[in-house]
Amino acid sequence: MESLDILVVEDEVDILDLLRHVLEKDGHQVRTAESGEAALQELRVAPPHLLLLDLMLPGMDGLELCRRVRLASETRNLPVIMLTAKGEENDVVAGLNLGADDYITKPFSPRVLLARLHAVIRRRQDEALPGREKDALRRGPLLLHLGRREALLEGKALTLTWSEFQILALLAGRPGWVFTRYQIVDAVRGEDYAVTERAVDVHMVGLRRKLGKHGLLLETVRGVGYRFQDKD
Repeated sequence: MESLDILVVEDEVDILDLLRHVLEKDGHQVRTAESGEAALQELRVAPPHLLLLDLMLPGMDGLELCRRVRLASETRNLPVIMLTAKGEENDVVAGLNLGADDYITKPFSPRVLLARLHAVIRRRQDEALPGREKDALRRGPLLLHLGRREALLEGKALTLTWSEFQILALLAGRPGWVFTRYQIVDAVRGEDYAVTERAVDVHMVGLRRKLGKHGLLLETVRGVGYRFQDKD
């Protein structure tokens, strides 16, 4: 299993110590920061493989830090998992809109936390498989390089989160097919992931915004789910 360099941003010392213990016991290298400002300094030193980010921080909050991470060219594709308290649904939605890839609700189960991190490791391993660089999908103005996880729209690069890319690749891979929200979550996150319909809808809003005038390629099938427009 691959060892990850993980930056944990959390201001509660007890939770920070627990996260460090769980992650190091699983074989990962852990860096910590207790504020958004300190996290930015760590990111400038060297981007980690993954950012585990508490939303409620002193000074610069987690949402602002997430926004800055996505704006910087060095970290725009960095996987971000948010740590949230129960009842922070609006913050979760805001974080997903800013480009966070996933979230875990506190108090959390160490097993759930590691399962999410292991999913990231599996994705990295899958992306490194021989021949994946040759995989590509072309749908009208859209070109997806699956191995490199690159998306081009009319020849210009799109900046997508991991989840956005996976959803777009899923729908574009079978144009005209209707996928329910449950099917989308199963395909992107795995069948053991708790289905959050609103989270799927948030990702779709983000994808349409980034596709601009071509956002109409992603069709809503009322009462069912979504599909990629089949123009053939």
